[in-house]
Amino acid sequence: MNGLVKSVLVSVFLALLSLPAAAQDLEFHPPANVADQATPGVMRDLALRILPVYQDGDQDRFLANLSALQLAAMDYPSAAASRQNLRARRSPDPGRTPARTLIFDIYTRARAIEDSQKVPFGQAFTQAYREIVPRLADHDAYLVTRWFGVPLSTLQENLQRAFDQRRAKGSIPLAQAIDLVWAYLSYDALRNFGPLVPELDGQEERRRYVTEENVPIKTPDGATLSVTVVRAKSAKPSPALLEFVLTVSQNDARESAARGYVGVVAYARGVYGSPDKPVLFENDGMDAVAVIGWIAKQPWSDGRVAIFGSAYGGFVAWAAAKHMPPALKAIAASDATAPGIDLPMSGNIFRNAAYRWASQVTNTAGRDEKFFNDAQWRAFEEEWYTSGRRYREFSGSFGSHSQLFRRWLSHPTYDSFWRNMVPQKEQFARINIPVLTTTGYYADGEQGALYYFAQHLKNNPRANHTLLIGPYDDGVMRRGPAAVLDGYTVDGAALVDLHELRYQWFDSVLKQGKASSLLQDRVNYQLMGSNEWRHAPSLEAMANASLRFYLEEDPASDRNRLAAAKIAETQFLPQTFDLADRSDAKLRPPAEIISRTLKPHDGEMFMSEPLQQATELNGLLSGRLDFTVNKQDVDLYVQWYELLPSGEYVALSLPYEFRASYAKDRSKRQLLKAGVRQQLPFKSERLTSRRLQAGSRIVVVLGIVKRPDRQLNYGTGDDVSEESIEDARIPMKIRWYGGSYVDIPIRR
Repeated sequence: MNGLVKSVLVSVFLALLSLPAAAQDLEFHPPANVADQATPGVMRDLALRILPVYQDGDQDRFLANLSALQLAAMDYPSAAASRQNLRARRSPDPGRTPARTLIFDIYTRARAIEDSQKVPFGQAFTQAYREIVPRLADHDAYLVTRWFGVPLSTLQENLQRAFDQRRAKGSIPLAQAIDLVWAYLSYDALRNFGPLVPELDGQEERRRYVTEENVPIKTPDGATLSVTVVRAKSAKPSPALLEFVLTVSQNDARESAARGYVGVVAYARGVYGSPDKPVLFENDGMDAVAVIGWIAKQPWSDGRVAIFGSAYGGFVAWAAAKHMPPALKAIAASDATAPGIDLPMSGNIFRNAAYRWASQVTNTAGRDEKFFNDAQWRAFEEEWYTSGRRYREFSGSFGSHSQLFRRWLSHPTYDSFWRNMVPQKEQFARINIPVLTTTGYYADGEQGALYYFAQHLKNNPRANHTLLIGPYDDGVMRRGPAAVLDGYTVDGAALVDLHELRYQWFDSVLKQGKASSLLQDRVNYQLMGSNEWRHAPSLEAMANASLRFYLEEDPASDRNRLAAAKIAETQFLPQTFDLADRSDAKLRPPAEIISRTLKPHDGEMFMSEPLQQATELNGLLSGRLDFTVNKQDVDLYVQWYELLPSGEYVALSLPYEFRASYAKDRSKRQLLKAGVRQQLPFKSERLTSRRLQAGSRIVVVLGIVKRPDRQLNYGTGDDVSEESIEDARIPMKIRWYGGSYVDIPIRR
């Protein structure tokens, strides 16, 4: 399920179906389980009691909800008549997306045929499907058939949750009853027609498209790649949209074909028919160039290729642009991985997740459950952390993923090994094709995405590069934005169909279409807490002022102060860390964006006075650390929050983690001077934007990185991967002096 599916579900079953009716409650006693035999009867009874009292001044909404009630009441002829009236009203509106209503047009028609012709439901649904879907345009048909792929378990869980929430109450308001009827119909409809869809969908796809699977392509160094091509049978030579992937799928290729492009999915070495050994990052750029060159020579190609992808796929787009093949005309990358920047290390600190990922995508010999089962993986991490062994031993002894990870560990500096994978200075300067970057304030991939954006513009100030960023996490391009993200209610303005936006952007670049109105400037960002989007020509232009706060100890509280006035530079806040302590092996940082308490692990909290007025915070947290430490190195993290007047903490971004010895230059290690007072400037690589409320406080947490899912820096100054718990005999001691401060970027 990718970009639009979630938004389709939300818009069909919730947003479009809200009911502005008079408040009244209906008696309602839901079954214990959705699968109970009594469920259809309970929902039929509820619908029959709503029908006589239901009214709505919005005629379209009235007809849609009326048809749902009639379906649940099993009055199929009336439901079919209501759907027919609704179709007649919307047919003059070309902007209405058919998929949002056609699903129930088909289902209602099937029930009406079943009722009137006395035939089995399977036969009736097949007839209804063939009456409606073949008449649709390719894109509309694709949206409908893609919705059929929504997991039944998702709809069942949603309905069960709704039942559980109402069980103790004994009644339900009318508006919520309407929503519940839709949730039930969504589940019941898919439960009935779901098994019929794959064959019908396959027939429709074969009627519309030519699909070539497992097409071999030879690379210049002799490797063999596998490619899937999907194109409309009636299409003339067209531009191609290419995606490089590590897992088997052709869904995006089919969607691209439905949008009037040739859809091409290329599989990395070792995947889906490629006999070669899987290797991550090192050959992908030239492999993509080979595929782009092959595409441009095919009779169905007009010679233009655009490449897109998320995470790894986004990296491949940039790796190909490093060589700028003539046929490459555009890039759209979401949360693009930047090797050596955000994976396998971030801030020069290696992450266990990179080893897990490498195993999952390169282990062709068999599935090791340890890498796929979250509980087993967590136990594996805790065992390693508790053992205190060298990080070099974390990767084990066997498998291509272990060899790959050990090779990565041999390059803790951003050296030529990493730089050879993606564009560098003069190569960025030559990239003059349009580029779209999308990412989120809460995405692990934000750091890599912003790296490409910043480096491209630094080396090519006139680059045609557009950034869109908002309150999203990883995978937003595939799943769609979440209305509630880790406890945080996302502004309605941010619930943008990014999947659709990307295709609109491709149309503007390759077909002289119009891009989304959101892309008004080079930087387009959603100002959280305002329900508005903002636009700026650069990251720096997002803010036009800053608030400087000094880190001041409060001995009487665990909440230190962010002091607006400079404090005595001789003051210091002492911290001591026992790096040999493993009592925290089961601790993990909280995943929630909204929390009632904030108790930093291995860190100190600094809090400002309440803000006198609402303040627009935009940009990157920066500052200077003034300190002494008894070691030659330390891994640090900085995170910022808004403390609302209500007492809730809102995380403004993910933590920024960095190794102190690389803070000034990730390509050159500069060890600290043990016992000597020194200053260390820093600038976060995580962007955020939020309107802070009047009365809120700004909170900054500063601490060391000591957790089971990270490489652990003991501070000896040696290769961190060779350090072990034996190097932790002397605790780490830090003094944060009064010269330490943070700069908060704001817009007045």
